Amino acid sequence: MGVVLGLMLGTVLLVGVGERINRPYPVLVLLLGAGLALIPDVPMLRIDPNLILPLFLPPLIFATAQRTSWRVLWDRRRSVFGLAGVLVVVTVVAVTFTSRAVVPGVSVAAAIALGALAAPPDPVAAEAVAGPLGMPRRLVTLLQAEGLCNDATALVIYGMAIQYIDGNRFSAWELAPKFIYEAVVGAGMGIAVAWISGKLLSMIGESTARSGLTLTVPFACYLLASAIDSSGVLAVLAAALYLGRRGDDDAGVADRLSGGAFWDTIEMLITGVAFGLIGLELREVIDSDVGVRGATLLPALAICGVIFGVRLAWMLVAGPLVRHFGGEERAERTSRNSREDFVLAWCGMRGLATIALVLALPANTPERGELVLITFAIIVTTLVLPGLTLPWVVKRLQVTADASLEEAAIRRLSKRAAKASLSRLRELDVLDDLPAEVSEILRRRQQGMLVMLAGDAAAQGQDADVKDRLAERAEQMRKLDGVYAEMLAAARREVLLARIEPGTDPAAADEVLRQLDLRSVRLI
Repeated sequence: MGVVLGLMLGTVLLVGVGERINRPYPVLVLLLGAGLALIPDVPMLRIDPNLILPLFLPPLIFATAQRTSWRVLWDRRRSVFGLAGVLVVVTVVAVTFTSRAVVPGVSVAAAIALGALAAPPDPVAAEAVAGPLGMPRRLVTLLQAEGLCNDATALVIYGMAIQYIDGNRFSAWELAPKFIYEAVVGAGMGIAVAWISGKLLSMIGESTARSGLTLTVPFACYLLASAIDSSGVLAVLAAALYLGRRGDDDAGVADRLSGGAFWDTIEMLITGVAFGLIGLELREVIDSDVGVRGATLLPALAICGVIFGVRLAWMLVAGPLVRHFGGEERAERTSRNSREDFVLAWCGMRGLATIALVLALPANTPERGELVLITFAIIVTTLVLPGLTLPWVVKRLQVTADASLEEAAIRRLSKRAAKASLSRLRELDVLDDLPAEVSEILRRRQQGMLVMLAGDAAAQGQDADVKDRLAERAEQMRKLDGVYAEMLAAARREVLLARIEPGTDPAAADEVLRQLDLRSVRLI
């Protein structure tokens, strides 16, 4: 328990450190865990390897999937299939042949297992590293989509290899039907759990309880899908996408604010503990009978080189072919270049699934100790090295987001939002016969909202007089809102002072604060 609390505290502190030095906090937490593992007297966190994935992977997959959508995955289906399907298989084959050549005594099944656990990049690590660097959003989205789907392919191959290690027969011809079964049944289970959860959420009015229920969804999906030998990863992914598919506003502002903050906190802490655990596993490498010697590191470095070489070759050769013939969006085809392909290759970071699967290898696996060492080397070379150098690589290659494209997207959405609000205002004007002065105030507020959402860009194409009037009205509304915001701030300060005075009921003070906070939210 002390180790978990220490990793959580370390995560919170290293998030701030990472922001200051422009480095991803998961890498810093991993280095913290590795440093602790080198101290002999520090107690280690021992978790059953079979529990690592069910404990950590579902909430992290769920949190990441909430930031994407069915539409994004469908639009990029060919690229996702290439990265999460074909590239995973190619990587498994390459690592298998390399392992057999450079690791004496390793069996075919063990080499396949090593290839399967080393093939899938980690979506959490990739997003945490690439997200804050100002990379083009389409690249971060592609990394997300790849990471969310590739575990399913790798886990099927890994399961086949483990059956061979355990002495059970398994035909390679069963691989495709098994994958189809796991994918279809797993996704179906996820949708079913999400549908039931949606019905339950509609019956719960308290936002904290709703957030608590959503926390149980990924674990329920993963465990139920695994119980029927289907893909728990795809079940969690399907559930997250299903719950986020709706275009209505049933959740409300308070739910989105509380739920978003809740999941941001959960994701940060679980990510920190997970990557700290990866670092702590250095102790197992040290305690193993293999040891860290030059002779044993050479095969590890060779396999790491093959993994990076295969991904780089795919990005630079197969990537452009998929984009050209695969029907991707025109903007994607014309804007991607070899520099961005190299950055995508550099972002192939292995993480939680890789370390969990190698620790779950059966005790009778040939050369298991050396496979653990090789896996740790893979994580260091694909996560720590790129994580620390990616800011320099991105800056050197000038792979940054196009601000004009992002502004254009915001402008389009802002105009849609403004038109929808004005349309609703017209409906209310007819239905409720609002007074003319009330309708005029609301129209002015709507016009001010348009300027607030997209800035001066929203008024492009308008004549100078209209732009001036919009800016004037927006400024008037900002002044009114600013005065009201100051009034609310003063009220909150007074309640906070009263809360610590004798005779004040804290529950009553908290309720008043909640009402004031909700009023403040309406000004955003």
